[in-house]
Amino acid sequence: MTATTERVPAPETRSSDGRDSEHVDVLVVGAGVSGIGAAHHLRERFPDRSFVLLDAQDNRGGTWWTHRYPGVRSDSDLFTYGYRFKPWRGPSIAAGEEILNYLDEVIEEDDLARHIRYHHKVTAASWSTEDRRWTVEVTRGDTDEQLRFTTDFLWMCQGYYNHAEPYRPQWEGMDRFEGLVVHPQQWPQDLDLTGKRVVVVGSGSTAATLIPAIAQDAEHVTMLQRSPSYFLAPPLTHELAVTLRQLDIPEDWTHEILRRAYSAQFNELARMSHEAPDELHEFLMESLRPLLPEGFDIDKHFTPRYRPWQQRIAIVPEGDLFAALREGKASIVTDTIETFTGKGIRVGSGEEIPADVVVTATGFDLSAFGDVDFTVDGEPVEFPERVTWRGIMISGVPNMAYVFGYFRHSWTLRADLVSDVVVRLFETMEAKGATMVVPTLRPEDAGMQIRPWSDPENFNAGYVLRSQHVLFKQGDREPWTHMLEHAQEAEQLPKADLEDGTLVFR
Repeated sequence: MTATTERVPAPETRSSDGRDSEHVDVLVVGAGVSGIGAAHHLRERFPDRSFVLLDAQDNRGGTWWTHRYPGVRSDSDLFTYGYRFKPWRGPSIAAGEEILNYLDEVIEEDDLARHIRYHHKVTAASWSTEDRRWTVEVTRGDTDEQLRFTTDFLWMCQGYYNHAEPYRPQWEGMDRFEGLVVHPQQWPQDLDLTGKRVVVVGSGSTAATLIPAIAQDAEHVTMLQRSPSYFLAPPLTHELAVTLRQLDIPEDWTHEILRRAYSAQFNELARMSHEAPDELHEFLMESLRPLLPEGFDIDKHFTPRYRPWQQRIAIVPEGDLFAALREGKASIVTDTIETFTGKGIRVGSGEEIPADVVVTATGFDLSAFGDVDFTVDGEPVEFPERVTWRGIMISGVPNMAYVFGYFRHSWTLRADLVSDVVVRLFETMEAKGATMVVPTLRPEDAGMQIRPWSDPENFNAGYVLRSQHVLFKQGDREPWTHMLEHAQEAEQLPKADLEDGTLVFR
């Protein structure tokens, strides 16, 4: 990695309202996977630029810090979820704690700790064309101080959902339930489920992860789902990784080989989901049959209403969820909730499922750029009225990039690609002597069709459809589209023309 020579941040200045502010060249919002990756690329390619990472949480890791429910683990393989520049040395599927340890290594190797400010929640960001900079308002969660930063470029790496408030549906009778209702995103660390009857409401990755982790201690766990999800049960460690390590192949070679192998596998699944969905459905169903109890009603409990990969395929390493079903420690009920009772939940069929604890694994709500209030030259930015530029910048918003990963592939595959584009953008600005860049619709784009943030025919997960109204839009042509597959973007983004007229440099 390139040796770094930190530029001394500009001294604090006092604004017209008498408040001090701290200036940095680049301000990164978020110290999770995206923000830490962005910081690495900054240090490697622009070692003389000052930067700070702000995070509202009290520690690093984003999702991996806020999600602490039993069994929390990746739902992507770590060879593609890990960074391109940092070999992953563990099993293909890893626990949350292992991922945090991996991020800690990057923080230490890149000397990032001194750049990260925790408890710093960004509340507002205002762009001034006259000053060519952002002014960012921050509230310190631990002291309630109001702080101010200024920056030449704002890099939003805060993730895509509301960390503070999970999605909590309300059902009739919840007020009379005598047991405990918890959400995985706010899991009580002292919760003991030994001998308890637990109902997990939901059928996605969280439920599939949580149930095997608690089934051995609980009296019984019931997965209560309104509709089934697709599942895939790969081995915990890829057999190729085992072979390469036995041959003492260098870890960076192993990382790259496995990264390509997993990418190829999921590229093929993505292709089949579009071109041969019936064939992919049959493959997924048949792969489950040997793992389920004899006579299990796979059509009722494991046949989704949507085609494969219109929602995420839940990863169940080694089929541990199905092992709990075979052992009788867990069961599945596919039905709707009629009402909570004092002792459990009554479903549409009339059956009452007894419960001491109900876990609402019902997902989350998306958040548009951390719900930060944005203004440009005094005018509020209404994101639902804007369109994306390649899923990296927003029309009419200067000097701001964001990271949004893939739904069907590992998030970090795209985070690395986005960082490459942002670095090229900085290089282009430097070469042009520009201090400002803003995505701008060309005259020929004026009449293009404006489409939703996510096309339900492409991806229709509940958390996506619930949040369409608060998110920006996309157009019907490049570069105003996003949510392409990784195979497409791995080719397109490195070659993306930054001087095609859709980016205005000043």
